[in-house]
Amino acid sequence: MNVNLRTVFLLLLLCVGLPLVAQEERIVLGDERTDEYFPLLKGKRVAIFSNHTGLVGDKHLLDVLVEAGFDVTAIFSPEHGFRGNADAGEHVSASTDPKTGVPILSLYDGRAQRPSAESMKKFDVLVADIQDVGLRFYTYYISLCRLMDACAEYDIPVVVLDRPNPNGHYVDGPILDMKFRSGVGWLPIPVVHGMTLGELARMANGEGWLPQGRRCRLTVVPCQGYTHATEYRLPVPPSPNLPDMRSVYLYASLCPFEGTPVSLGRGTAHPFQMYGHPAMKGCSFSFTPHSMPGAKNPPLKDQLCYGVDLSVLSEAEARATGFDLKYVVDAYRRTGLGEDFFRPFFDLLMGTDRVRKLILEGRTADEIRSTWAAEVEAFKERRRPYLLYAEADGTVGGEVRP
Repeated sequence: MNVNLRTVFLLLLLCVGLPLVAQEERIVLGDERTDEYFPLLKGKRVAIFSNHTGLVGDKHLLDVLVEAGFDVTAIFSPEHGFRGNADAGEHVSASTDPKTGVPILSLYDGRAQRPSAESMKKFDVLVADIQDVGLRFYTYYISLCRLMDACAEYDIPVVVLDRPNPNGHYVDGPILDMKFRSGVGWLPIPVVHGMTLGELARMANGEGWLPQGRRCRLTVVPCQGYTHATEYRLPVPPSPNLPDMRSVYLYASLCPFEGTPVSLGRGTAHPFQMYGHPAMKGCSFSFTPHSMPGAKNPPLKDQLCYGVDLSVLSEAEARATGFDLKYVVDAYRRTGLGEDFFRPFFDLLMGTDRVRKLILEGRTADEIRSTWAAEVEAFKERRRPYLLYAEADGTVGGEVRP
């Protein structure tokens, strides 16, 4: 009988009573699985939707495709630009990638904030490879949906090279009321949807959420070794003001401050890891936002703010925070601004006016969360057929819908 050395070693461990520790499987990203998507690109003009996060190992997807001999004819980039260094909402003009000479086209040179007909004639297949963070107001998925809609109209296939969602372990927040649809909320999903970009693309396509109910020819190349319970550390910051995992985890709870006069740390070394305002009372911590790369004109620039420092939390504590309105409620009460605490943008971020009204009524964060619990559970069931990976509770999604 032939027994290899590894088997002998495992048997010895069992005999002496030592525990067997399974080696953690490395996550293989969709863009690494070239055998799955290279055949789909052969002989076609290729456009990519990506930015600085679209790395295949230590190389960018663009370089990988060009070196493999593919005809890459166009690049689309989202908010913050192809190199990921523009401010939030900053206009990014069309240009050319200096290394490859491939033109970077505008996502908004056509009608309805979509690529123009001229841009759509430049390619035969679109490949998307970009790191999302799983929040409804994080705009990369909106750019992808607009591209999917354009591709559906022009019958151009879309290939999404999937990546893990660092906030994929939970679902929380109110469902977007489509009356509040905007550039920071485009689909009827919770604030935290718990899906990868590939899964969300499948759901938007399958549910007919693209304009006029169009559906594109969509292929998602899934990750290997990933589940929604997996703690995935992003190899590079996804945007200028999410510099580390603590900010990525706290982003859900602190982004609502964008719709208030309160600073959330833009213009400091720890954006999305603190909050404060000159009028906040009873705070020993203070900070002053300044102009800096990625935050050229931050809210409350050069003003001394009193507030709360969340950068002292461990990554585990920040991850466990999830989506919690306790920080917004705290700042609302401490500033004493009343209704002036809220700006119209707050309702767009929340996707509803309900949250603002409940805070004004004096409700606690837990009381407010209870108002959307049922709709979150209904959404989790609705999304189940589109999931590609096991959920945090170990269950697996249903059958794939056409």
